Amino acid sequence: MKEIIQWFESVDPVWAAFAATSFTWFATAAGASLVFFFKSLNRAVLDIALGFTGGVMVAASVWSLIMPALEMSEGTGFDKVGPTVIGFLLGALFIFALDKLIPHIHLNYEKVSEAEGPKTKMNKTLLLVMAITLHNIPEGLAVGVLFGGVASGVEGATIGGAVALALAMAIQNFPEGFAVSMPLRRQGMKRGKSFWYGQLSAIVEPIFGVLGAVAVLTFTPLLPYALAFAAGAMIFVVVEEVIPETQRDKYTDHATLGFIGGFLVMMVLDVVLEDVFAQLVV
Repeated sequence: MKEIIQWFESVDPVWAAFAATSFTWFATAAGASLVFFFKSLNRAVLDIALGFTGGVMVAASVWSLIMPALEMSEGTGFDKVGPTVIGFLLGALFIFALDKLIPHIHLNYEKVSEAEGPKTKMNKTLLLVMAITLHNIPEGLAVGVLFGGVASGVEGATIGGAVALALAMAIQNFPEGFAVSMPLRRQGMKRGKSFWYGQLSAIVEPIFGVLGAVAVLTFTPLLPYALAFAAGAMIFVVVEEVIPETQRDKYTDHATLGFIGGFLVMMVLDVVLEDVFAQLVV
């Protein structure tokens, strides 16, 4: 573990962000690969997985993004909270705009006519992948801006926190990959193609991870805004997409417990592992 932390500290931050977000992409692919071993996905398991994903994303938004953004902001009163408020609002509006501009359909919608965004002739498979792709944009961005902040020497941004966030994103991406590939398989798609589309949904994470790191390195004072931006984007995704998906069937309690579990896992990773990583480096 110490060697991993030292490696992330020694390489260019853009490469570190790329490596970390590529790992989260790999976790999605690993989850999607379960389509080769299972014929179907129990609805209760899907709702638990989605709830877990939502819990991780909300906790990451609070512990890994909003709180560090507040700590990095100088001044008092609105001067201190202003960058976080502005960044959070812009992040939510960014995903809101993409939600309106990009055609997509959520996991449990049966008809293409239920697709959101502009009218399109895309088939349901592509619409589903587009939905999950939108979901993954803020995750990659969050990891990237944290690595950029560490390299910029900004107080409150630590290599332990950045690695912990990447690990948490990877953990929640595993069931997410499964949750994408299995519905495609259930629709009659071949296993190989279901896996391909399942892992493809996370390809945006390395892209936005690199963009986030570059943006912060180019203009360091942007970091509090960027962290809050990623948080606002993730919270929007959870409220607009993840939670509603878990409420469409009878397993709402399962989803709620999954959410609580995901929140606790992320909280532990962020608070405990950051201290552990700091001790390893010493």
